[in-house]
Amino acid sequence: MLDFLHLYFTDILDIVLVALLFFWLIRLVRGTAAGGIFTVVAMLYVVWVVTRALKMQLISFLLGQVLGVGVIALFIIFQPEIRRFLIGISSRYLKQKNIFSRLFRHSNAGGISAEALEELTAACQNMSETKTGALIVMPHSGNVQDIIDTGDTISARINRRLIENIFFKNTPLHDGAMIMSRSEIIAARCTLPITDRQDIPPRYGMRHRAAIGVTEHTDATVVVVSEETGEISFVSRGEIKTMGSITELRIAVENSYK
Repeated sequence: MLDFLHLYFTDILDIVLVALLFFWLIRLVRGTAAGGIFTVVAMLYVVWVVTRALKMQLISFLLGQVLGVGVIALFIIFQPEIRRFLIGISSRYLKQKNIFSRLFRHSNAGGISAEALEELTAACQNMSETKTGALIVMPHSGNVQDIIDTGDTISARINRRLIENIFFKNTPLHDGAMIMSRSEIIAARCTLPITDRQDIPPRYGMRHRAAIGVTEHTDATVVVVSEETGEISFVSRGEIKTMGSITELRIAVENSYK
């Protein structure tokens, strides 16, 4: 009668894997509009398990049908969260310096040059002091051509005066994001996807929400200069961090290319 108390290694492993799966799912939907939906689905699943254990055949059959058909709907509902999760996995593990990354790395692989880094950070410092709003996107191995196509092609060497001129409020290019590679400014006035997360502090405006949105959909990192406060933020994998100094920004940008 107590056979169900006998646990084997595979049973413990099964429980741990399920717990990890739920932990990852909770992290995916935390603070998003999908969080409430996930809670309802989880409750329905628990009820279904209980009704099956109690041999309540009719209600367990109905719940089983709902949950079975709902799998496809869940993939559609949680599509942004699933994409963000997969991008995070690829950014964290597939970009490690191993034999596979060396064989299949992007043709532009390599760190940002010291000159480009200096020009970028100097421009950010100047824009911070003058409270000039800026949104600078730095793609890595992912393809962001669809975002580039929404703006105007620049194809120019990274230069602090050019960056400051792009974001000067009286120029036609200032409204939108600038896309830059390791060595050049690719485009300006680009449109970014806006995050739908609900846990973002109110002090962050649309630039910050756009920065978070693009890092949720791609492996890019973003530098944001606030027009209201002059505060510089660095965004990666949907997480935003305020830079305490230009040196901290320089380190964050440099590390993002490693």
